[in-house]
Amino acid sequence: MGKVPRRVKLCLLLLAPALAFAQDVTFDDIQPILQSRCVMCHSGEAAPLGLRLTSLDGLLKGSSRPVVKAGDPAASELIRRLKGQSQPRMPMTGPPFLSDTEIALFEGWIAGGLQAGSRPSNATVPPALLQRPLPGQPVTYSHVAPIFASRCVKCHSPYGLMGSAPEGLLLDSYGAILDRHERVRVVPGSSDASELVRRIRGQSQPQMPYDGPPFLSEEEVRLIADWIDQGARDADGRPAPSPVGSRVRLQGVLGEGWTLDSLPLVIGPGTRIDKSPGVGDYVEVRGRWGADGRVVVERMRRR
Repeated sequence: MGKVPRRVKLCLLLLAPALAFAQDVTFDDIQPILQSRCVMCHSGEAAPLGLRLTSLDGLLKGSSRPVVKAGDPAASELIRRLKGQSQPRMPMTGPPFLSDTEIALFEGWIAGGLQAGSRPSNATVPPALLQRPLPGQPVTYSHVAPIFASRCVKCHSPYGLMGSAPEGLLLDSYGAILDRHERVRVVPGSSDASELVRRIRGQSQPQMPYDGPPFLSEEEVRLIADWIDQGARDADGRPAPSPVGSRVRLQGVLGEGWTLDSLPLVIGPGTRIDKSPGVGDYVEVRGRWGADGRVVVERMRRR
């Protein structure tokens, strides 16, 4: 019997997932899903728990223990993570997580004995290339989400490598990145006023990601800055609302005319200024985002 095309397999699995066990599923069939949803994190020396999913050998090796058990999908940690039976659920970029059909394909591969397919078992598959929007199209969350997933989410998630997320900052979803509960880290329309950008640029310390260098490339930083400057649009292209009145905390170099690295500041009679900062000093600013596109400073201190 000839090999069943992947599209046909997916249709069969959607109609009856149990048929996955009878299909000739190989690593060739799950590799595209790994490339698009998994290897952005699970590759290279920084792969979480050492689990590299860029090759069949890496997947079979697992991390501290195997993550797949031939013939037994239910006992395979990979399936448990994809379904959310073990936490954190994978991929970290979810929701959306993998569809039931995609998970059934992995179950069929495991149930069928982890067949190798056409590629050498040590052949590596690189993460998908960074995608910019087409000319005339805005940058959306879909364009920047892979950067957060590959470089930030390993720590900034509820079950990150450092335990709970540092300073409670979650970067594993669009809503979490724009959260304003304690203070706003992303100011739609102003990357210069966004703590997140100032961290990845190194204007605020410590520079992020914390496991750098290497830090983000100039192209990655520019893409995130463009996303914010264009309104921090969601995956469907809708811009985020302005966080007027939200708290901000920024660091940088104090400039002439009350600026922070060219970002205009509002200093009023109620502003508390500590340690007599002067032009050229590195300072920390705490305040609120004003309706006129400036930071209304409540406290400034030289660091």
